[in-house]
Amino acid sequence: MSLSFLQTLADLPQPIPGLPEGVRYYPSLLGRRRQEALRGAVEEALKEAPFYEPRLPRSGKAMSVRMSNMGPLGWLTDKEKGYRYEPRHPVTGAPWPPIPELLLELWARLTAYPAPPEACLINYYGPVSKMGAHQDRDEAALDAPVLSVSLGDSARFRLGGLKRSDPSRQILLHSGDVLILEGPSRLRFHGIDRILGGSSGLLPGGGRLNLTLRRVTAP
Repeated sequence: MSLSFLQTLADLPQPIPGLPEGVRYYPSLLGRRRQEALRGAVEEALKEAPFYEPRLPRSGKAMSVRMSNMGPLGWLTDKEKGYRYEPRHPVTGAPWPPIPELLLELWARLTAYPAPPEACLINYYGPVSKMGAHQDRDEAALDAPVLSVSLGDSARFRLGGLKRSDPSRQILLHSGDVLILEGPSRLRFHGIDRILGGSSGLLPGGGRLNLTLRRVTAP
């Protein structure tokens, strides 16, 4: 089955207006068929790179999300070494599985960045999982966008400013939505306040998958 869904640049949808410069939100960009294809690709990837339990630096406290990665590099965190990117799974020692073609196509069609993503974080949120406000700043290529795809249950996404103390707003993200942070909004604080359990039937066990594409090294 071909995963192509945007044939020309003229087919690109318009993001939701009214958001800060550098924030692009495309609701329902991926229809059910593409969501199911991505779900299947993630399920296959997890056979090679199962979820691990991420822990915060210094305290060693376990995060409420489970994580894995796809691509040449994967984002990791633990008490001993902190936040970083590594080419191998922290438990199995095996290389991460490749990024699915549909996600590579999304990056190519929706961003103008001259190099492909090197990491796709797989974050699984259960019914009570959250993600505190943070910046994505562990990459050398901070000029590259961050592209996020939501699958499964809806989530209350918190979008802040460039300082932790800046005002913030909520965006309700649903399965199939795509969100991009780039340019002046690349380093905005953001997080997940709450998962709306039972709002989607895409994942057999419920919960939410967030797939986040990042370029790590400068091209």
